[in-house]
Amino acid sequence: MAQSLELLLIQFLMPDNDARRQAEEQIKRLAKDPQVVPALAQHLRTAKTPNVRQLAAVLLRKKITGHWAKLPPQLKLLVKQSLIESITMEHSPPVRKASANVVSIIAKYAVPAGEWPDLLPFLFQCSQSAQEDHREVALILFSSLTETIGNAFQPHLAGLQALLLKCLQDDTSNRVRVAALKAVGSFIEFTNDGDEAIKFRQFIPSILNVARQCLSSGDEDVAIIAFEIFDELIESPAPLLGDSVKSIVQFSLEVCSSQNLESNTRHQAIQIISWLAKYKHGSLKKYNLVIPILQVMCPLLAESADADEDDDLAPDRAAAEVIDTMALNLSKHVFPTVFEFASVSSQSANPKFREASVTALGVVSEGCLELMKDKLESVLHIVLGALRDPEQMVRGAASFALGQFAEHLQPEIVSHYGSVLPCILNALEDASDEVKEKSYYALAAFCEDMGEEILPFLDPLMGKLLAALQNSPRNLQDTCMSAIGSVATAAEQAFIPYAERVLELMKSFMVLTNDEDLRSRARATELVGIVAMTAGRARMEPILLPFMEAAISGFGLEFSELREYTHGFFSNVAEIMDDSFTQYLPHVVPLAFASCNLDDGSAVDIIESDDENINGFGGVSSDDEAHDEPRVRNISVRTGVLDEKAAATQALGLFALHTKSSYAPYLEQTLKILVRHSGYFHEDVRLQAIIALKCPTGKSKRDAWWGYGLIVAYRVFTMTGDDDKEVVAQACTSVADIIKDYGYAAIEPYMSRLVDATLVLLKEESACQQLEDDSDMDDDDTEHDEVLMDAVSDLLPAFAKSMGSHFAPIFANLFEPLMKFAKASRPLQDRTMVVACLAEVAQDMGGPIAGYVDRVMPLAIKELASSDATNRRNAAFCVGELCKNGGESTLKYYGDILRGLFPLFGEPEPDDAVRDNAAGAVARMIMAHPQAVPLNQVLPVFLKVLPLKEDHEESMAVYSCVSTLVLSSNQQILALVPELVNLFAQVVVSPVETAEVKAQVGRAFAHLISLYGHQMQPLLSNLSPAHASALGAFAPKG
Repeated sequence: MAQSLELLLIQFLMPDNDARRQAEEQIKRLAKDPQVVPALAQHLRTAKTPNVRQLAAVLLRKKITGHWAKLPPQLKLLVKQSLIESITMEHSPPVRKASANVVSIIAKYAVPAGEWPDLLPFLFQCSQSAQEDHREVALILFSSLTETIGNAFQPHLAGLQALLLKCLQDDTSNRVRVAALKAVGSFIEFTNDGDEAIKFRQFIPSILNVARQCLSSGDEDVAIIAFEIFDELIESPAPLLGDSVKSIVQFSLEVCSSQNLESNTRHQAIQIISWLAKYKHGSLKKYNLVIPILQVMCPLLAESADADEDDDLAPDRAAAEVIDTMALNLSKHVFPTVFEFASVSSQSANPKFREASVTALGVVSEGCLELMKDKLESVLHIVLGALRDPEQMVRGAASFALGQFAEHLQPEIVSHYGSVLPCILNALEDASDEVKEKSYYALAAFCEDMGEEILPFLDPLMGKLLAALQNSPRNLQDTCMSAIGSVATAAEQAFIPYAERVLELMKSFMVLTNDEDLRSRARATELVGIVAMTAGRARMEPILLPFMEAAISGFGLEFSELREYTHGFFSNVAEIMDDSFTQYLPHVVPLAFASCNLDDGSAVDIIESDDENINGFGGVSSDDEAHDEPRVRNISVRTGVLDEKAAATQALGLFALHTKSSYAPYLEQTLKILVRHSGYFHEDVRLQAIIALKCPTGKSKRDAWWGYGLIVAYRVFTMTGDDDKEVVAQACTSVADIIKDYGYAAIEPYMSRLVDATLVLLKEESACQQLEDDSDMDDDDTEHDEVLMDAVSDLLPAFAKSMGSHFAPIFANLFEPLMKFAKASRPLQDRTMVVACLAEVAQDMGGPIAGYVDRVMPLAIKELASSDATNRRNAAFCVGELCKNGGESTLKYYGDILRGLFPLFGEPEPDDAVRDNAAGAVARMIMAHPQAVPLNQVLPVFLKVLPLKEDHEESMAVYSCVSTLVLSSNQQILALVPELVNLFAQVVVSPVETAEVKAQVGRAFAHLISLYGHQMQPLLSNLSPAHASALGAFAPKG
């Protein structure tokens, strides 16, 4: 075989295609015999030309896996010796590398079986050789062997790390330094032990030196390996960077600022900054790196991308992603610099910088929303000015920024409708279709959260939108339909005069079938659902059928976005039709099931390594790193399928909610899908499943209990195991809702696990709270986690409401973790959350709250003076509930409480709800310990703020107190009869007070009549006839 094989190898390398093809066929035939292995090993060592030796190594690597186990020990030894000889004696670098690849494959089988004990000692010896070639190939082997026998290196890691560091610093060979860089990358990826991984921190200066040398010599592909290493270090949970983060940021900023480098290289550098902003933002703050990064990233927004450049690699887009991530995690450190950049750049003569100024403001609006709200006038001045810029690119960016503001700066942005809406209306007439499209987006986002403010603009708005809908290209029609949907949502009943015209226009869109028109059909289907919600059941039911038929027929067009929007349309129709939607269930539920059961949409392309499936022999390049197993070439996720699944999942929950028992035939399969989707890999689908799981409708009570038991069990897992905060928050909210609707019995089997999960969340130790490295963050840099922690804190009152005083031993374990959020250094909203939570727990747990009065009362009294109205309101409610339920332990605080409440009764207090809760607090104090309240001083002030203006949940406490004092003929309150008569008259005619409250006030009034008789007549005659008549109904008869 050996002689004929050598001739075939030479023939395979000939330029003659026919000769090459014949050789290939013969080699394939010979390769089926295990003897091809020693034959190839011989040619690897003895063939006269490097090309033939290299080809022998490539073929040997491809066939060794299938034949190795069949070879006798002496042949295995011969092959190994041939490979070692090739590595140490071979002069051709491509042949050495090809031989090293074969060693890696054989080692996978031979080392674990104890058949190659000399390999690692040989590699250590090579790596310290005086010969550059030996050192390089040893490092190449170390790299490739981590993939096949990485565990074998475990006992030698310390020595290996020292060796790699030495080779990184090799001052005689660039090839050795580069090979060492690649080996470091392999070992960092392989090393899981935190203590071992931390040792790689000392490598960072040397890695940076090698990367800089590679960039200066034009080896950008090698320099990118450094960024891949930094990527591994950043994503590791171990603190691998330390103060080296400064050097990494400096290097990355140098690279991304260098316009002479390749786009991919610069993108890798920007990506490192992005990962640092996401995972190590505490370190960026600690080492004062935020401003230096922004000083590079903001100008990058103004860099023009090459026409032939991949948009995903464009520096302006990548820089925007970095700024966005930093804003989300370091808002108070980001906004001042971005605002300064925007203010200066908005005046630049360069239109790219004017565009960058408004782009930067749009990008940070989500993360810096609170800071931007404080400077909204100045920010809008820049953006609205840019909307009038002579350059199209600037006007387009301004429209986009306005859309971002409308999404994230609610509700404050809506109050500026007077200046914003006219500007958007003008932009809709822009000469540029791109500006028009972004203006429709801005309009849609802005109008969505408006209410009656939109009414003065409704007619001109709809005039322009309806005209545009009929006379614009498809892409503008799509965004125009989104804008009409937002206008309809904002205008509510005022939109009805336009509904018929819009629905008529949508009919032509909902029958489009050409591929390029299906996105418009999807938007039209969505818009019909929105208009239906506004028009209501009575108007829609007679005309609904053709829209339903068109929507259902769209499922035959194989367009995921259309199916997604159609599920949303069905959801809206179910909501307005309620139980009448039952007739459509047989048609729409199977469609939702089909979408939910679609393939997950991961498109994975495999590179086959078997020589039968490779053109020729896969190419004979020494860089062909084919393995004996298939390799993943590319993974992509079809997000359209995910959106479709999320919409279908939501639809199932709404079908069940609105059709109630009629949904029973579909319940079992729906629950299976929802339970499966609650553990789905994408958070959007999980979120909709968690929401939908709250509303199953069973055939029987037993089915319902089974369903809810399953739900709670999954929620417990989700609360601590899910890595998405919004999903976890929804799980917490749903558990609280289930407790509210079904009581303690619904959660009793899971109570222990629910409490454990709540404790983990309060300690901020759940999976979704571990995504960011906050080890370097101080309390004063922490921001209130509105999405998650507000939902977590709502669980405690839910438990208390369902368990009453039995909640006490559980609360004892949750109290300290909760109080961590009440520290003075925490954000104001954290303290709001804690005080509100404690007030509600005190209300429902009752007497056991007495044990916490000395810890909670000083906090609540302090918050009475807060600058935030919500804090003052919650604090007033809290002190009242503590006094009501805290027993004698509260008496020592009465003086401080009354002094803290007094300012809330005066005119300087701007918030009626605060004043109402202050009145509620005083009422509870009087009811609990009337002797501890100086009624002669308190009652005049107390009665002066009544009746309640906004928070009528305080009505029962307040008016019960007043009535009780009157009915007991308390002398201090009887001195205020004129005020009482006036108050009672207003209460009994109030449309918002309950019959129970009015009856209580009526009894107190009747008591006054019984005490004073005709003396009351002058007071009654001062009332309006309506008030006097209403109050007179409660007077004693006879």
